[in-house]
This record gives sequence, structure tokens and C-alpha cells, in this order.
Amino acid sequence: MNPLLLPWLELSILVPLVGAVFVSRVRGNPYRAGRWCLAVAGAALGCSLLAWLGFYLGYETAVRSPLTLDGLSAPLVPAVALLHFLTVLATARTKAARMSFGWLLVGETVRLATFGCSDPWLLIALMAASTIPPYAELVQRGKPTRVYALHMALFVGLLAAGWVLVESDSVAGGSALLLAAVLVRSGVVPAHLWVADLFEHTTFATALLYVTPIAGAYAAVRLVLPVAPEWVLQSIVVASLVTAVYAAGMAVVQREARRFFAYLFLSHASLVLVGLELVTPISLTGALCLWFSVMLSLGGLGLMLRALEARFGRLALDDYHGLYEHSPGLAVGFLLTGLASVGFPGTLGFVSAELLVDGAVEANLAVGLAVILAAAVNGIAVVRAYFRLFTGSRHVSAVSLAITPREQVVVLTLAAVILGGGLIPQPGVTSRHHAAEAILKERTTATGLRTQPTTGPIE
Repeated sequence: MNPLLLPWLELSILVPLVGAVFVSRVRGNPYRAGRWCLAVAGAALGCSLLAWLGFYLGYETAVRSPLTLDGLSAPLVPAVALLHFLTVLATARTKAARMSFGWLLVGETVRLATFGCSDPWLLIALMAASTIPPYAELVQRGKPTRVYALHMALFVGLLAAGWVLVESDSVAGGSALLLAAVLVRSGVVPAHLWVADLFEHTTFATALLYVTPIAGAYAAVRLVLPVAPEWVLQSIVVASLVTAVYAAGMAVVQREARRFFAYLFLSHASLVLVGLELVTPISLTGALCLWFSVMLSLGGLGLMLRALEARFGRLALDDYHGLYEHSPGLAVGFLLTGLASVGFPGTLGFVSAELLVDGAVEANLAVGLAVILAAAVNGIAVVRAYFRLFTGSRHVSAVSLAITPREQVVVLTLAAVILGGGLIPQPGVTSRHHAAEAILKERTTATGLRTQPTTGPIE
């Protein structure tokens, strides 16, 4: 039997769920729990990669389930698994005691299932379930939960109510509610406060893994794009553009590293939404490429900041720290992932940014200029943060603060993906272009069926 015929997607979801039960029973020894969590996350990553390989080679498993890969989700599932694996791998011993490895694996299970799901109601249920692990951590740490809970309750309520209206043929009203749900989950202004609040009060790993997959964009593609009228899509574009520029400007002036990262993420997530909702082949392709690039590059940037926090505590950006001499490896990783996120030539984000700008300019010149402005300001924010953290002064320490072997593996893995995808972009772009064509075809079919006359049969 061909091993690629096995249900690898289902296994990649089941493995962390079973692992979470086991890891949660390892009490009193966080280092042992961390080792088991790393093994489980690695196994889930291996299963997701085999599922991705089987999809592109055209193998279909004999198992029938509501979970399946298509052109959109095939690369996203292993990217989510890779992000979880690298997060556990980069966890320093000083952070292990404060990490909830069980909840991390539960979150991975839900996220992998979400990105492997296309059924609307199951997707809504999974997105509702994904809000629980961060809330549980906030409660466990005794931190304020009101901001996060209100926003997530609003998101789930709007999502469910919107799809109920769509199924009852109230497409306009349902699309408006789905639009509002996507904007809340993506942190679009004015519903953006929960993102910075989450980074402020949870562990960096929990906030990072919750936001960087950009689940709001997935909800937009699966639930909004197929049914939404043009005015809904235009509303998303306007709101997302405002957020992209505003958040980029806020990232430049932040005085704390976590808040800088939160606003940098908000700006990039909004740029992805802009490309998705312009609904042209080039803009959609650029948005899908940027989505994958942002997930890995900003995920890597967050891991670099988290590694610095493990050494120095919460980092401020209102002064120079001069950390390059102690951690040149982390400095290189920070600069590589940061520049990749803003489309530096030779990185995975370069072609993505070019495609998005071309698609935006083709659709509307003003939209294209706003996208360019947001990207430029994001670049300034990244370079400013690098200079504040790694240059400008001399930091004295009595202990070694050099990069650890595990962190070296993380940096090298991210470098291989980011630079490899930048130097050989054609396979990834081709894959994303096919996914964009499938999305456009689905939207054309759905909107065409809605506009057909109801007095006779639809051919």
C-alpha cells in the first residue's frame, strides 16, 4: 500500500490532541513536558508534510471526513504545523516553567483542523473553539479577560448569525455580518485593541500562535468571498487599507517590543485582506503569497523577540540596547525575518509584495499607493526596532547570552524557507495562482447562480 494514501491530515490533527492529554499529565517537570511536546509537534509536522505531498501528487485517502486539503489550504496546514514546532523548539528553559504545553497542543489541533476544513458550520465551530486556549491562559495567569472575551464573543456571534442569514437567502444582510466578523477577528480598526491586549497579558507564544496564521483571512475566503456582493468587498478594502496605514504608523512609534510586533502584524494582516477582496487574479495571487510569507516571516520575527525576552525580560524601544555583540545570531534572524515581512529583494516576501502592489495598482491607483505607503512605513518600523535592540550602546553581562543550538536550528530553518522561496519563487507563485483561480471560479459560480432567473431551471 502506498503510504501517501494514509489519512495524514487527520493524523496531523489527532496526534497533537492525544499528545495534549499525555503532556498535561506530566506535572511538576516542565522540561520533560517540553521534550514530549516537541516530539508531538514534530510528529504533527511530519504528518502535515506528508498530507501536503500526497495532495500535490494527486493521492486521495480512503478515509472520508469533512476535513480535506485543496489548493488554498494545502501549504497553509504544514506552515501552521511548522510554526508550532519552531515555537516549542525555541522555548528557552527559563520560559518552560511558564508555558502551558498542553494548551499549546490543543490550540495546534484546532488550528490544523480549521485550515483543513471547508464546511461552513464546522469551520465556524472550530473558529469558536480556537478562542478558548488564550482565554484559559488569561484566566490561569489572573490577567484581565474583558477586552479579549468581548471581541471574541462578538466575532463568533457575528460569524454564526451571518451564515444563518446567508443560508436563509438573506445574502446582503448575512454578508454584512460576516464582513463584521472578519474585521473583528483580523483586528481591523476600530476592533484592533484586543490584539495588543493579548500580547500584553498572555505569553508571547500563545499570542503569536493565535494571530500569525491570520485565521480571519481564511474565514474571508471560505465564507465571505463566495457569497458577498461587491459593496461588502469594497467595504473590507477600505477598512483594511485604513488599518494597514494606521497600524504601520503606530508600529513606528511604539515604545515596547510586544506592542511594536502587534501593530506590525495588524498592518500585514490588513494588507492580505486588501489583496483578497480586490478579487482580481493578480491581487488574489499576491495576497495568498503574502499570507504564506507573513505567517512564516512574522512568526519568525516573533520568535526572535521571544528569545530576546528570555534573556532580558520585556524589551523597551525608547532606548538603545546594543545586544548585537552578545547575540549576533538572533540579530541576523531578526533582520532576516523582519525584512522578509516587508518584501526585501531575495526573500519570500519580495515576489508577494510585488504581486500585491501590481494587483492593487491595476484595480485602483489610490489603493496601490496606500499599499506602497503601508509597506514602506512597515520597513521603517522594522529597521528602527533593529537599531534600538541591537545597536547604539554596549550591554554588559556576566553570563553568556549567545544563541543556543535549538535557536540556531530555528534561524537556519526560517532562513532556508525565506531565502529558498525568494530565490526560487516560481513553484510557490504557481501554486497560489491556481488557488486564486479556483477561488475566483467558485465566486463566479455562486454569484452567477444567485443572479439566474428563478422562473425556470438553471442550466
